[in-house]
Amino acid sequence: MSQADVLSPGSLTEAYSALATRPLTVIAGGTDLMVLMNAGILASGRASAFLDIWRIHELRGISEVNDRIRIGGTTTFTEIAASTLVQRAAPALVAAARTIGAIQIQNRATLGGNIVNGSPAGDSLPVLAACDAEVEIGSARGTRMVPFNDFYTGYRKTVLAPDELLVSVLLPKRRDDEEWSFRKVGTRRAQAISKVVMAARLRLDGGLIREAGIGLGSVAPTVIRVRETERLLLGRRPDQKLIGEAREMLMREVTPITDLRSTSHYRRTVAGNLLARLLSSL
Repeated sequence: MSQADVLSPGSLTEAYSALATRPLTVIAGGTDLMVLMNAGILASGRASAFLDIWRIHELRGISEVNDRIRIGGTTTFTEIAASTLVQRAAPALVAAARTIGAIQIQNRATLGGNIVNGSPAGDSLPVLAACDAEVEIGSARGTRMVPFNDFYTGYRKTVLAPDELLVSVLLPKRRDDEEWSFRKVGTRRAQAISKVVMAARLRLDGGLIREAGIGLGSVAPTVIRVRETERLLLGRRPDQKLIGEAREMLMREVTPITDLRSTSHYRRTVAGNLLARLLSSL
């Protein structure tokens, strides 16, 4: 790759200007893209010139915005896991951050990259789905907010236009009456691509489930919310009857595939078991 093939702007304004001029492949931590490049391949549809956004300080950082936390697109998973604010306000995201690759990967991989890469096995994605996060998208034309659960249009396809960047992610703070959970099943305990990954946000009142958000990865072409299962839980007590019904409902609702890492039957069964275990813990 020649130096002329890479633009490295120092500000969002410069980045927006470059994207408005010609197609560019955006690169931040590069933990996925560099693997493709070293293998001599790039994902289809990628431009041959690159926009390196690593130096743009406006895209990094964690802050409070009223009842939500804002995480910049190039914030690394090491920074997320070390943040006392995220530990307190979004513990499931911290748990997800600590499962991504090895320490070296966590030091470079970014939240925005995990999202834009669009892999249904992305570990942070079920957390964002379960808690109804929002994505801030920017370009020279302005900024817009998109619900995270509307961000994907298909397998590795998003609503991002060619001239747009993912600027930040906003997610609600965990309430005192909410239980947040993150579970990942892989071939081994570390440096594993998930076979099934689940995040849940449940609010209980008087022993009854009043609100439910359940996000699942590696069981469909994109990260999903299991809406029918969530509706089944509402207003119910997490007893053995409900646990059995919810497990069966979730297993019907997911649509996993069989691939090199696992089978459809295994993924469907494990997804149901993860939910059953979570409900039993309540």
